[in-house]
Amino acid sequence: MNRDKVVGAAKDLAGKIQRRAGQAMDDPAMAAKGAAKQVEGKAQKVVGAVKDAVKHDRDEVKPADGSGGSGGTGRSGRSGHYGAP
Repeated sequence: MNRDKVVGAAKDLAGKIQRRAGQAMDDPAMAAKGAAKQVEGKAQKVVGAVKDAVKHDRDEVKPADGSGGSGGTGRSGRSGHYGAP
């Protein structure tokens, strides 16, 4: 779980509380602000979920041998000596 998911959940909950308080007090402006905060929180949770999915997929693509994809040579894949053109 990343920061976006946690902050998004907090905003969603705060918005729900604010929306219900606005409804209970018959204050449409407060209820609307709470609903907007809920939407913002839900969107931020989605951003966090996407980030987690991308990180998970990126971790699966890494070579198993830990070579970093350069063929295990430790160089950029060029042949020859360092400094050779």
